[in-house]
Amino acid sequence: MKTYQKILSLVAVTATTGLLFSATVYGDDDGEHKSFFNWWQQSKLDVAPVNNLAYREECGSSHVAYQPGLLPQASWREMMAGLEDHFGDNAELSAGVNQEILDYLLANAADDSNYKRSEGIMGSLRPGEVPLRITDTVYFKRKHDEIPASVVVDNKELGSFSRCAACHTRADTGSYEEDEVKIPGVGRWED
Repeated sequence: MKTYQKILSLVAVTATTGLLFSATVYGDDDGEHKSFFNWWQQSKLDVAPVNNLAYREECGSSHVAYQPGLLPQASWREMMAGLEDHFGDNAELSAGVNQEILDYLLANAADDSNYKRSEGIMGSLRPGEVPLRITDTVYFKRKHDEIPASVVVDNKELGSFSRCAACHTRADTGSYEEDEVKIPGVGRWED
């Protein structure tokens, strides 16, 4: 019996080692090779981080440049088409910059993303629903339901749930993990 268990253990180790070595390098859509470790680290993120300079500069100058994976394509299309009244402000851009940013947002929207938060957001939307605020999604509300509104809305350092990076200490990297939450004036949040 012990010999049988040793053989099974050896087979399991060999299979696992073989999988790791064979997955060390894989090709992406552009034919480039990336390491398995880099893919694994990226897959642990909640959403893809912002990597477009025009978007970061134009949109990030007045508020956090929300990751495109936090809303579907239809939301980004509608938002970018209505910048003359962007939540009460005129945020119009030149046609070229608007198109560059829209292309970036659509290519990285939640619809086709395999990041866990993007998939969660898409799964929470009703057919045809086009939210213009991340905070209006069922997914967002469910993830924040244990935080009393007074802790955020009445908080002089926050004032709104839309200030993600104020509490999510690694939001700029695409990470919204619960153990990284620190609410200003309150401290680390655990439910």
